[in-house]
Amino acid sequence: MIDDKKHRDVGSLTQDSDGEQLLYDVQIETIVKKYDAESNFRDLGGITAKITGGLCIILSLFHIYTAGFGLLNEVTHRTVHLTLVLGLVFLVFPRQSPKKKITDWGFGLCFAGFYLFLAWQLTNRFSDQMPLLGKVALMVLILFFAITALPLRQLKGEGDALSFVDWPLAIAGGGFSLYLIVFFENIFITNIGFPVLPDYIMGLIAIIMVTEACRRVMGNTLPTIGAVSLLYAVVGPWLPGVLAHRGYDIVRIVEHLYLGTEGIYGVAVGVVATYVFHFVLFGVMAQASGLGQLFIDLATILAGKYSGGPAKVSVVSSGFFGMISGSPIANTATTGSFTIPMMKKNGFTPTFASAVEASASCGGQVTPPIMGASAFVMTEMLGVPYNEIILIAIIPALFHYLAIFSMVHLEAKRLGLKGMAKEQIPQIMYVIKRSWHLMIPLTVMVTLLLMQFTPYLAAFWGIILTIVCSYIPYITGKLGIGDLDDSQIMTPKRIVKGLDDGARYALAIGAACACVGFILGVLTLTGMGFKFSGAVLDIASSAGMFFSNIVPFGLITAQTSTLFFGLIMVAIACIIMGAGIPTTPCYIILASIAGPALSDLGVPLIATHFFVFYYGVLADVTPPVALAAYAGAGIGGADPMRTGVTAFRLSMGKALVPFMFVYAPSMLFIDFSWAEFSLAMISGIVGIISLSAAYIGYFKTKIHLSGKILLTVGGLLLVSSKLSVILVGTILVLIVLLPKYFGTGSLRSIKAGSG
Repeated sequence: MIDDKKHRDVGSLTQDSDGEQLLYDVQIETIVKKYDAESNFRDLGGITAKITGGLCIILSLFHIYTAGFGLLNEVTHRTVHLTLVLGLVFLVFPRQSPKKKITDWGFGLCFAGFYLFLAWQLTNRFSDQMPLLGKVALMVLILFFAITALPLRQLKGEGDALSFVDWPLAIAGGGFSLYLIVFFENIFITNIGFPVLPDYIMGLIAIIMVTEACRRVMGNTLPTIGAVSLLYAVVGPWLPGVLAHRGYDIVRIVEHLYLGTEGIYGVAVGVVATYVFHFVLFGVMAQASGLGQLFIDLATILAGKYSGGPAKVSVVSSGFFGMISGSPIANTATTGSFTIPMMKKNGFTPTFASAVEASASCGGQVTPPIMGASAFVMTEMLGVPYNEIILIAIIPALFHYLAIFSMVHLEAKRLGLKGMAKEQIPQIMYVIKRSWHLMIPLTVMVTLLLMQFTPYLAAFWGIILTIVCSYIPYITGKLGIGDLDDSQIMTPKRIVKGLDDGARYALAIGAACACVGFILGVLTLTGMGFKFSGAVLDIASSAGMFFSNIVPFGLITAQTSTLFFGLIMVAIACIIMGAGIPTTPCYIILASIAGPALSDLGVPLIATHFFVFYYGVLADVTPPVALAAYAGAGIGGADPMRTGVTAFRLSMGKALVPFMFVYAPSMLFIDFSWAEFSLAMISGIVGIISLSAAYIGYFKTKIHLSGKILLTVGGLLLVSSKLSVILVGTILVLIVLLPKYFGTGSLRSIKAGSG
């Protein structure tokens, strides 16, 4: 029998006792709560904990049932989802603690004023239909919401204990969606197109509650963007130039955002309620059953023995786990809790170790077949079958991992680091014997997706099989076929906890996507997306014309440089917009705002969506708001800003690959030709290796500043699809790397001969 102690979890090698492990787990939980607002749950007790837990379980069971036995109609399904989600947000998540008093008061006063302004507009619009008492009652209610938006310490609720305002907010948060469910027939069938005053009042409450719920789980960034978009819809007639539009009052805004499927209950909430929630729940269940540890063991077997082994294990395991994880930050903390200490012990600096984990964790979001559920969002938005989406995603994902592996390998060689010790690497047969059953749910789920079954049905069977298959080791042990193992059985208690946790992890994304509905609704109402596209095109054309005139020999044409500057502008906009926003709502926003700009530049639609998606994910490792990198730095004890910069450089594959597949669409199998595909693959591989060597400053021997400059310029030129530019880039790269390669080889030969 294999010694179980010898093959214990890799992560346990960094702790010496159960007490230290418990302390370490607490530290990791603290880091996750600090950097991942989506996981900052209250630790409730008493009757409140039972009510909240019961509602979370009901939310999960609702989605499991509808996934397996049929969805409700579109509006009802989304309203039931938001009724529970927004009601729970105010109970599960604490109020944001005031840290920067002036900033917090500034945001609080702005939001309070915004709510009162909307209420004034509504009462003014219906002044002849509302009695004085009704106006006063509505303004008092909105004033209460406005006060709760302020960072008043007297309101409390910043920790685990509920504030006295949380229950009223929870009731209001769930109430506006419940109103649509109760009066569904009157609103959407009998009186469709003719709303009454109570509908508008509930719509006003909906706007305020969505904003406050999003503020509670995401901070001020996304709610501010949502509120500004609503103000833009109101003040359009007074804006200058291209920003101007006819303007809309609160009545028209409520009709568009609340009483239809273009705003709050639009595509963003739709994809969460139909796809994302189910895969978040599957990820939680799979992790509880031990699938995460299986990924880590397999990664250790595949990469642990090579130079810089722990770092390569981090890349592979984070990629595996990131496919089913909806949060790069949680992924960083989960896998990084043992890979980062191991990397440091192996000889990597804390900054580099933390950055590797953060970059690899973000890579999981672009890795098929699950892609953190983003593949299903793309399927919904593009109308492209799932199996085509994951096929398209393969080559870009491989380039991302090539970049990380290249830099990890070169850094390990530069430092003279070796692989992991043999006793630290599990035996493959032991891992298969212990955990083979864990792959059944994932395999069945992916097979169903490839067979064109709906994603939610595939997730349904994935969840069910995760529970059922967890009993296989116990059953086989009882039958004497294998070792009796009941440590990871999904007992009723664990199932209940999984349902509870799965719902909690999906609350933040639900609230965020409801707020994204403001942005999408205003875009369709005002046509702002097309105006942004026109502005990008004008600026890019001017910059492109200027740049093409100053570059000699006609190497860069006006059309090529216009596309380049347009891509740069959209990439910057994506990184800024994606700062601190979860991957799914970030992608939906960017595809709606920035996507049309790229389409106007002649970029194919699929390439457009992948471009904005990649740069949205990159925001998690782009300073100054590199939350995944900061979480890694908290675990590794490194400087957060330096870790963010390092993680961004390690993610250059994700930064360069979008440019590569825009210039060579054959990488995404668009208008495929073997000549273009082969040239793009070869130039891309050489370019990424050259940039990796330039960043690390090592390729068999040390690379000096002049060599780094040549490699950087050459690597960037290799991104182009123009043969003359690629040749120039190749020459610059070979000037530096060939002498390094052959010079080192010759020295070794001489030494070997003299020995």
